[in-house]
Amino acid sequence: MPHNEQFASDNYAGICPQAMDYMARANERDASAYGEDPWTQMAADRLRETFESDCEVYFVFNGTAANSLSLAAMCQSFHSVICHELAHVETDECGGPEYASNGSKLLVGTGPDGKLTPQSIEQMVTRRTDIHYPKPRVITLTQSTEVGTLYSIEELKAIREVADHYGLRIHMDGARFANAVAALDATPAEITWKAGVDVLCFSGTKNGLAVGEAILFFNRQLAEDFEWRCKQAGQLASKMRFISAPWCGLLEDDTWLKNATHANACAERLEDGIRGIAGLELCFPRQSNAVFVDLPGDVQTALRARGWHFYTFIGGAARFVCSWSSTLPQVDRLVQDIGEVMRNR
Repeated sequence: MPHNEQFASDNYAGICPQAMDYMARANERDASAYGEDPWTQMAADRLRETFESDCEVYFVFNGTAANSLSLAAMCQSFHSVICHELAHVETDECGGPEYASNGSKLLVGTGPDGKLTPQSIEQMVTRRTDIHYPKPRVITLTQSTEVGTLYSIEELKAIREVADHYGLRIHMDGARFANAVAALDATPAEITWKAGVDVLCFSGTKNGLAVGEAILFFNRQLAEDFEWRCKQAGQLASKMRFISAPWCGLLEDDTWLKNATHANACAERLEDGIRGIAGLELCFPRQSNAVFVDLPGDVQTALRARGWHFYTFIGGAARFVCSWSSTLPQVDRLVQDIGEVMRNR
C-alpha cells in the first residue's frame, strides 16, 4: 500500500518543539504591538550575539519579502543586481526584487555547481559601462545554493575583492544558511560579515519555524528607513511577537544549528545509499541537506506511486531535501524503494 512521506522540501516540515514552546510563552499574556515587545528585542539580541555583530535586525513573513525588500534597500531603480542563473531571486520570486525596487534589473550569470565566480561577476560588470545600461550595484549569493552546494570562506572573500574593486555590495540569500553553517563547520560571522557580506536574509521557516525570516544588516547604513519599507510592503506584523518569539526558541541552545546538522546528516545518509544503487549518479556534489539525482522519469513516477513526495528540479533531476524532522529510518525506506524500482525496470 502506498505510504505518504516527503522529501520535497524543508518547507513541508512542521514547527520544531523549541519554537512551539516559545510561541506558547508569547501567548501567555498581552504584549505591545508592531515589534515593541520583549520577545522581538530578545530575538534580535540573540541574533546579534550569534553573529557577533551589532547588526540591524528586522523580521518579515517570508523569504520573497526578505530578499526583495533587502535588495531594494541596497540599490536604486536604475541599478542592477548580479545573480546566478539558478538563483531563487531569478527563478522563483515572481519578479519580487524588480517590483520592490521599482525596476532594478537582475543580471544573470553562470558558474559551476550553482555558484557565481569572481570571473563571471567581473565579466558582467565590465560587459557594458555606458549610461544606457543599468549600473551594477549588488551581488546576491545563495548560501547554500539552489543545488545544495556551498560557498567556502575563501570563495566569499575572493568575491568580496571583486566587489570592492567595482564598488558593489553583497547580499546573501540564506534560505538554507543554517545548513551551510553546519556543513562548513564555521561560525555564522565567518561566512557573513567577516567574509564581506553586507546583508543576510536568514531563514527560519526552512529550519523549524512556522513563518518568519530575519534580515540582518551588517552594513547598518543600508538599513536607513528600512522599517518604513517593511510597513509599506505589508510586512510589519501587528502581533510581531508571534514571529519573533519562536526565533528565541530556535536560537536558544543552538537549536537552529542542531536542526541543520541533523538535516545534513540525513542527506548524507541518503547520498551514501543512492551511491550504492547501480545506474544512478548525483547531479551535484552533496554538501548540505539536498540531494540531486539523475533519476529516470519512469522511476520518478513509480516512486510517487509509492507515496514519495519530491521535486523534479530544473533540468529534470530529482531533488530530495531533508529537514529537521526527517528521520534516518525514513531515509532508509526511501533508498530501499529507489533500489527496488531501479532493479524492477
